[in-house]
Amino acid sequence: MWVFSASGCRWFGTAGSLAVAVGGYAAGTLPVLGGGPLWEPRGSAVEVAGAVLATLGLTLLVAAWWRYGVLLARGLRDGVLATLACWTVPLLLAPPLHSADVYSYIAQGAMVLEGHDVYGAGPSVLGPGDLGADAAASVGGNWTHTPAPYGPAFLLLAAGVVKLTGGAVVPAVLGLRLVALGALALIVWAVRGFGGGGGALWLAALNPLLLVHVVGGMHNDGLMIGLMLGGVLLATRGRWVLGSVLVGFAMMVKSPAAVALLFIGALLARGGGVRGLLKGLVLPGAVAGAVAAGASVLAGTGFGWLRTQSVAAAIHTPLSLTSDLGLGLGLLAADDPDPVKALVQKLGLLAALAIIAALAWRAYRGRLDPVLGLGLSLVALVALSPMVQPWYLLWGTVAVAAVAAVAWRSRAGQVLAVLSAALVYETQPSGHTPWYGFVLAGAVLVAGLVWVRREPWVSGGTVADVVPPQRTRGPRPAVARDSADLRPPD
Repeated sequence: MWVFSASGCRWFGTAGSLAVAVGGYAAGTLPVLGGGPLWEPRGSAVEVAGAVLATLGLTLLVAAWWRYGVLLARGLRDGVLATLACWTVPLLLAPPLHSADVYSYIAQGAMVLEGHDVYGAGPSVLGPGDLGADAAASVGGNWTHTPAPYGPAFLLLAAGVVKLTGGAVVPAVLGLRLVALGALALIVWAVRGFGGGGGALWLAALNPLLLVHVVGGMHNDGLMIGLMLGGVLLATRGRWVLGSVLVGFAMMVKSPAAVALLFIGALLARGGGVRGLLKGLVLPGAVAGAVAAGASVLAGTGFGWLRTQSVAAAIHTPLSLTSDLGLGLGLLAADDPDPVKALVQKLGLLAALAIIAALAWRAYRGRLDPVLGLGLSLVALVALSPMVQPWYLLWGTVAVAAVAAVAWRSRAGQVLAVLSAALVYETQPSGHTPWYGFVLAGAVLVAGLVWVRREPWVSGGTVADVVPPQRTRGPRPAVARDSADLRPPD
């Protein structure tokens, strides 16, 4: 039937994306001030109707995405980039979706222009006459008084958007959506550069979690991922200095990108003995550190970002396993649960660091592909982090998808796809996280895992079973073609 064909998936996914965008005009994360006639909050009945339309559209998008992945796994050759364009275009003019973070970005960029200490205060310092005041009024909850946890490179970018748009909310949001599109383009370039064909792009770029939260919600995680993967790609081609520069800029968007330096170091250190190991440990970090220092001086914000990296951990997110466990143990063991919670959070981070170090060591010894090691490290970091948002899963998912042309078809790749499909329901278009969002996410997770168990795209095995054991430095390797390209279409 046409409905289940690649063409059907493309157009049903486009319809789903359009429904998400249209529903967002009534139920999206609309600004409190400055939204104009199209982006102004509406009555509760219209908002409910918009939320229902957006949720149905999201479900149609997820279903089309999953069916499209099945077809690619079965050997279909199809234009994945054309499908990506079709699913992205409806979101371009939509209001912010599933998060109010973009208003924080605008307000923080305005704070830089107005001379406020963005690492010492939150958007609430912006007065009615300041640039970005309308955006600051739309910043959600705790974030109003929270200093920026982002690096100065991103703040400079946000300040540039605010300056070009005069701080008006709608133009500034659309300006940051252009930045998000640039991040998407970077991700596509990096995945293709690693040899990933249509299937890898399916998991990395066509992923509804990425479309909703990077394009729709304009989270700067997309820019971090694109720069980070681009840097690692250059390192695999022997250009480790330029690769470390890109990773340095990725760090100056969000700090978790620093994990990539270990795996660039593993590439640099191979075969060099003790001297090579020292080079791998020191040189990529030194290059990225120079970039960080330069960005901090150029932005005029100083090095305050070093002390604000933990501010988000003060806000409890239900997806953080260590925060939930710490809170539960704290309530059982003491009148004040906070010290126990903080201890469990720190132990979780120590465990994540131990896992990352072990994976980097295996990559150095040639027993693990460095890009796969990076992806698994970021998944471990997110799983054990004291603060977890749904879109954080993309940090590792995109790297795993990029690692080889067939990695996305492995059991682990399928599990990441199921998690992506489930987590896209956790937040609502308004940015809120109601109880039924977790119910929907749980139902999709269970159904997806049952599907994976019954219909594995690759029989047994893990990602490591279908990924080359190592990447070597030197000239660019021949680009591997996706296995789907080697089979006749259905």
